[in-house]
Amino acid sequence: MNQLFLGIDIGSTTLKAVLISEKGKVRHSLYQRTRPVNDGERLTCSGKCHVCGACNLGSLKKTIELFLAEAGTSMDKMTCTVVTGSQIVEDTRRFIKYDFHVSEVSAHVAGSLQYYPGCRAVLDVGGQDSKAMLYSGDMSLWTSKMSGICAAGTGAFLDSVALKLNIPVEIMSDKVNYDSDLEFSSVCAVLSATSINKFKNRYPIGDIIAGACRAQARTIMSGVGEIFLNYKGDILFQGGVASNRAVAYYLKEITGNNIVIPEFHRVMGALGAASLAREHALIKGNVSKVNLEFDRSQLKSVSLRASLTRKEFFSKKGAPLVWRNLFFPTEILNAMGFRILTLETYAALHARNQKKIRKAFDNAAYKGFSAETCSFLRVLQGIDLPKPVFAVSTTEPCQQGERIFHDLSRTYGLEDKFYSLHTPANFDDRTIDHVAGGLEESVYLLEKSTGMKMDMGRLSEACVYSNEAAEITRKCNMLRMLNPPLIRGSEGVYFSTMFSQLWGRKELVDLQKLFLGELEKQSEEYKGVLDIEDTHRILWLHLPPFYNSRLLDFIELTCNAPIVFEEVNFVGWEPLDPADQYRSLARKLLTVGFLDPKFRVKNIGEGSRFGKFNGCILYSHGFGRCSMADSCFVKHLREELTSSKIPLLVLDGDCIDSTIDPCSTFTKVSAYVEALNEKKYGNIFGACDGKPALGKLKKSRNIIPFDSLSAASGAG
Repeated sequence: MNQLFLGIDIGSTTLKAVLISEKGKVRHSLYQRTRPVNDGERLTCSGKCHVCGACNLGSLKKTIELFLAEAGTSMDKMTCTVVTGSQIVEDTRRFIKYDFHVSEVSAHVAGSLQYYPGCRAVLDVGGQDSKAMLYSGDMSLWTSKMSGICAAGTGAFLDSVALKLNIPVEIMSDKVNYDSDLEFSSVCAVLSATSINKFKNRYPIGDIIAGACRAQARTIMSGVGEIFLNYKGDILFQGGVASNRAVAYYLKEITGNNIVIPEFHRVMGALGAASLAREHALIKGNVSKVNLEFDRSQLKSVSLRASLTRKEFFSKKGAPLVWRNLFFPTEILNAMGFRILTLETYAALHARNQKKIRKAFDNAAYKGFSAETCSFLRVLQGIDLPKPVFAVSTTEPCQQGERIFHDLSRTYGLEDKFYSLHTPANFDDRTIDHVAGGLEESVYLLEKSTGMKMDMGRLSEACVYSNEAAEITRKCNMLRMLNPPLIRGSEGVYFSTMFSQLWGRKELVDLQKLFLGELEKQSEEYKGVLDIEDTHRILWLHLPPFYNSRLLDFIELTCNAPIVFEEVNFVGWEPLDPADQYRSLARKLLTVGFLDPKFRVKNIGEGSRFGKFNGCILYSHGFGRCSMADSCFVKHLREELTSSKIPLLVLDGDCIDSTIDPCSTFTKVSAYVEALNEKKYGNIFGACDGKPALGKLKKSRNIIPFDSLSAASGAG
């Protein structure tokens, strides 16, 4: 009996489906705009989608059943069905029975390779986002980049332009005047639409459409085109926007690359899903998953950390309170006997309560702090802070933070009780002396303002405690780097040992001893059971989204890619000298890992090679506006990791504000892990118990030689 494979792509604006034979030939395809259901009373499910179709998912099921009926078949005759698309939700399986869900990135790559096996670059622009994919020969895998939250580089923009010009979007490219010099904003869809409103009664429609299409092409490239930098070759252009030949024309003008529009460009995601269904059918039932079971109740160090944090932050009794930013050395404040409130950490603690966060953002906005201001700092401007006796900060790595802290000090009447330590963004003997002098000055001002005196013997003791805690922490880190995953990354990242307020106190020594014992016990349980090569090994960079662990759970549990270690737990500074306290603390501060980008990249590169990580994920707080995850740092880091054949995934998001997370985040993660699977296991689905003969299947993709691509080109 002939086998049939179905691929379904449910996007933000269109439904696509492709049915292929066991030889990979397209039997039937569908491209249809999706529409909301009619207004009316709340629907009650009849359970008969083939005759009802009143709800959105019911309508999709009915459409798919009609599509298969037109091809002379039905859903129960499918050998394998794979789905993709941004609108696949948990309830989708109730209406459409499928075997596997893949990312749109992997689906579009598979669709391209189905007909163009020599393809090395793919650009997909749909109704909601843009995706660029490039095969990296250095790393032997497909890399990808997706657009963020702006609609300017998507089909939604062209739809809005067509609506304003009162013409069907399908005929826009037929009316373009390619000689036009008219320019529109490519910053965002709203500004572009405003420009079009301004010019639509003053310029010919062909000039306006040309300007809009060029703005569209420029925005696409500004969002995802970085991945094609230095690439010279054909780029397959697919998705609904590829139907617009004018956009393809301007893409070629901007990139200098030949832009190829495949025959099935509108349904390439569904075609790829169908192709992957052929692959999945060969290994279905053999895909295995390493189940890593961590008993959180056994991690007493987790509850102890939480208890110590609550005691430090929320107790109103005891020593005078001092505000601090994440980087000012706590050994000094602990030696002087102060109670410490780390402002960024205090803001993060509020993130779990989104009702309080919303109110804080409202208050900050009322004061004039827009969303351009870091969300940590907006929280601090929007809540009532316990008043301290003094405040200390550092100028690096966050100048915006230092200014906000200064403003808060002024607001709370502490303008003459605020000290900003100048911290250069590099490390050498001269800067050590400079920072050491600043630390001495801070102590002088603390003494003068509060009347509390520094006991140098206690500062030496604090240095000894820090050395003990650091040595134990290094043993913890060594265990984690040289073993299979010993704890969940979603637990480890919140430890943030680097930023702890307990440095210089015995409590941190005891806490890390407890944690080390827990890791040693877990390591013993893995001996002879799990090997270091049995799972992916992910390094997590920067901070997590504090409002929930859903993203980390998705990476580790759903995608089966354990986070083995986290940058915020790195402890690599030299031991402190109890006889030379200020210079030692200056050296620690400058080498902690975040102030000097060059030093930070070096640490990440060396740590990645030592820990045998096969992937790095950077959570880019504030969409790259944060100085600890900006574009220059990312560029340098990517170069370093590429030299070690370790792919970097950058996830734009926000640690505090869940409302501005891009909808593409989970797709990015899925595509990234699928690429890691392909490299490690030979397929995107994961480790297999057997060794399926995928080679023969992949050779059968060679239907059209890549040399003949120009015949399918729609852009010259």
